[in-house]
Parts: sequence; C-alpha cells; structure tokens
Amino acid sequence: MSPRQPIGTRGMFFDQSWMGYGIVGALEAGAIALVIGLLLYVGLHLFGRSQGWSLGLEVGWASVIGVILAGGSDMWNLIYFNYGRVQSLQLLKIRLAEVHDPDNLGARVFFEFVGVAVGVFIGWLLFARRRTSV
Repeated sequence: MSPRQPIGTRGMFFDQSWMGYGIVGALEAGAIALVIGLLLYVGLHLFGRSQGWSLGLEVGWASVIGVILAGGSDMWNLIYFNYGRVQSLQLLKIRLAEVHDPDNLGARVFFEFVGVAVGVFIGWLLFARRRTSV
C-alpha cells in the first residue's frame, strides 16, 4: 500500500492475506493478539519492576497497548463502517476491498480483545510468584 494513505486504511503491521476467513481467521487473530499481550506484559513487567510500578500499571498498560497494536486497525474499520459517513457506494466498495474478511470483522475484533486479555493474564501468572511485596 502507498505510504500516503491515512492510518486507518493501512491495515495491520503484518500481511493478513495468509489468514483464514470466518471463525478460523478470528481465532488466528486472537492467537496473534495473545502473543502480543504476553510479550508486552513481560516487557512492561521487566521495565516496571525497575521503576517501581504497581501490578495495575503493568497490566493496564500492557492491555491498552496490546489492544491498540493487535486490533487497532480492525477496530477502526469496524467503527468506520458502522458510524462513518460514506459519501458514495464506490468509496464503500473501495474501503471494503482493502479489508481482509469484512464479513467477520466483529468476530476478529472480539477475539483480538480476548487474545490480549488472555496473553496478559498468562504473563501475570508466569511472573506473579516472583513479585516481592513492598
């Protein structure tokens, strides 16, 4: 895609053409989001431990950043197609052609949210026993 396109039309930071359609694609997006959430929590935990962050800060920031990274483009497309004003049918066709599997966009966004939450939770489980109480 062209680098001059608006942020919402660029898609994810990886190529989605290999992903499946329907529930399979949504589960794949959720699995990618799980890995992103886990890695973000681990990174923020290691950084936050040296900065004296509380558990809430680590979990909160890992969740917010993970949802933005994993599902930001899909969330933007979901909001745009539901609430954005489309000036013409041709513009709508162009925008829909840019989206991978627009029929199951809602399921993909849902599984991205769940994937990030599960990834952060798994990271918390892995590192919760190592935290020293202050």
